[in-house]
Amino acid sequence: MDARNWLGLEPSHNPHRWHLPVSKGISTGHRAMFGGSGLGAAIAAMEGTSGRPVVWATAQYLLFAKVGTVVDFDVTLAVHGKKTTQARAVGHVGGTEIITVNAALGSRKYPEEKTYGLPPEVQSPETCPVRERFSDVDDSLDSRIEQRWAIPHGASKPTEIEPGRIAVWSRMPELLEPSAATFAVLGDYVPMGISFTEGGRAGSTSLDNTLRVIDLSPSDWYLLDIRVDAITNGFGHGIIHIWSQDGTLCAIGSQSCIVRSREPGSHSPPKRLVESPKSTQ
Repeated sequence: MDARNWLGLEPSHNPHRWHLPVSKGISTGHRAMFGGSGLGAAIAAMEGTSGRPVVWATAQYLLFAKVGTVVDFDVTLAVHGKKTTQARAVGHVGGTEIITVNAALGSRKYPEEKTYGLPPEVQSPETCPVRERFSDVDDSLDSRIEQRWAIPHGASKPTEIEPGRIAVWSRMPELLEPSAATFAVLGDYVPMGISFTEGGRAGSTSLDNTLRVIDLSPSDWYLLDIRVDAITNGFGHGIIHIWSQDGTLCAIGSQSCIVRSREPGSHSPPKRLVESPKSTQ
């Protein structure tokens, strides 16, 4: 199964319009589309329309899309050059805009390829404990992704590698090959890092999600190397490096989030869910 089928993204008769039925399997336990699902679908739509791979993409999340609705993605190829395309995809439910994504796509040859930095030294996924879930919902996107806390060498339990930094092994068993859309889903876990660093006392809602694709290296497990840079004024900011098991840097993501206390009555109301008429063609 490829990422397009995993998400449930459907083409239409118009090569610039795609449809994403919001199912439980691409949503959170609150029955709203997972942010990484929206970015992944937009990436797959832009790649399908342009015929080129995504280099980077950034999403701005505006409203939630409820399970049972359909998000329509309209793709615009603003500049379609010989090697590079600049594009955008706007996802909407009926007449309400849900997500806006800008991206660059293309592939070029250059005689040298190199990356810098190394993944953290952690134990293999088979020896690491399963990540506990905050929600009891067993049919959401979380249930389709296996995750294990990546225990640093010398540690006996989940802990920060350094202040604000954690790592989690993740895999999507139904997927047969990696893609930019795959990494868009895995790259939406900075909020998990914020929750961990706050001892589980905080939850987060993503405002954005930026993905830079480095290498579509196949791997059974991917290591999500998450760094929380700051929590201030009720907002959290962080980055994520996605590594294959052999240490290949696959993608880099960054996010800003609304941070809310999980203590009853201590947070502001969430953004409203959008219900919509049937998808237009």
